[in-house]
Amino acid sequence: MTDSSKPVEPQAAAAAPHPLETLVGLIRRARGAEGVVALRFVAVNDSHLLAPFQQSALWHVDRGVEALSGLVEVEANAPYVRWLTRVCAALAASPARTVTRADLPDELAAEWEQWFPEHGLWVPLSSGAGESATGGLLFGRELPWRELELRLFVEWIATWACIAQGCAQPTIAALFGRSLRRIPRVVRRKPLVWSAVLLAVLACPVRISVLAPGELVPAHPLVVRAPLDGIIKAFHVGANEAVRENQLLFSYDDATLASRLDVAIEAFRTATVEERQFSQQALFDQKARGALSAVKGTVEEKRIEVEYLREQLERNKVYAPRAGVAFVDDPNEWLGRPVIGGQRIMRIAEPNDKEIEAWLPVADAIVLPDGAGVRLYLNASPMAPVAGRVRYVSHDALRRPDDLYAYRVRATLEKGTEHRVGLKGTVRLSGRRVPLGYWMLRRPLAALREWVGM
Repeated sequence: MTDSSKPVEPQAAAAAPHPLETLVGLIRRARGAEGVVALRFVAVNDSHLLAPFQQSALWHVDRGVEALSGLVEVEANAPYVRWLTRVCAALAASPARTVTRADLPDELAAEWEQWFPEHGLWVPLSSGAGESATGGLLFGRELPWRELELRLFVEWIATWACIAQGCAQPTIAALFGRSLRRIPRVVRRKPLVWSAVLLAVLACPVRISVLAPGELVPAHPLVVRAPLDGIIKAFHVGANEAVRENQLLFSYDDATLASRLDVAIEAFRTATVEERQFSQQALFDQKARGALSAVKGTVEEKRIEVEYLREQLERNKVYAPRAGVAFVDDPNEWLGRPVIGGQRIMRIAEPNDKEIEAWLPVADAIVLPDGAGVRLYLNASPMAPVAGRVRYVSHDALRRPDDLYAYRVRATLEKGTEHRVGLKGTVRLSGRRVPLGYWMLRRPLAALREWVGM
């Protein structure tokens, strides 16, 4: 039988894990924590595995007490939390050390026995080497702290702080503070000199420019319009096909006009026969002589109608007024389509007569004097821009097919290009010179003015 009166302390001590194993286990637990809240819980509660303690608190310079051992949430207005906040603030400049009430001011030391165990351990937190403390952890228990425990807690909390820094989302103030710390010392020592240098750089003149959609278009096209109302029967040229002068382009469906012409010709013949009859009767009959003038008027009317219908029938065929290239989208789409007199059907232009057309959005409108520089970066050839000079800017914003309003800009080419008409791309429009600061802040200021309504 086993004697139950024998001490078990040596066996328990032998079964206890090594402090380094405990430290490694805590680090793994901290790395596996999901979120900042779980990471704070590990710091104030699981640190008990390194050395026993009764109370612990996690404190931050800006946010105060963030976590307490044994509690899920922290009540910021609780007397205990308010006292802890003042104690941690008093210890913020201290290195890692043991703390008793003798190390605190009298007003804080008077409440030490009421709120905290006799022996405390303070471990500060910092964002980097040489930086001031941003917070710290305070541990308390009734037994004194040993030197080994102090070293273990310092290593553990330093590792925990690195993990927490990578897990937390940086605030705008923190990012701004880091940016200020990264400024070279030579700049921080002479802020006025470097401010003057910055203002000089912002005052440097640069040429303002905007981007707009654009394409290559015919410079002086001849627009071919529908001469009359009707239905297109046939197209005799293809898209982008070279045509010669007086070449047949397209023709109307002439069945209706041809039938009307036949009827008019027959009516003219009938009126002519009646005119001969009345002319013969007018020699002997006084009544026929009076009706002869009316019959002649009818004959003239029928003759004019026949000539008009023949002229309309001739207009059913549209010919090229000059040589060039016929620009039409798809001839097959026009077949059988009713058109209105004056409607644009196609354009005819010289093959090398090209220019740049751009649509400047109203929000990006800038002053473009005549001769301002233009560069068209075609989607088909972005590495070989087409250069030009502004010759025309529309006075009013025009409505585009996409229901957006923009200013039409036309620019002549500085030299010829082998790219065909119709290729689209992005146009860079260059205006007058402005300070660099205005160039950088023009769009943000415009957006701010639109948002605040000023």
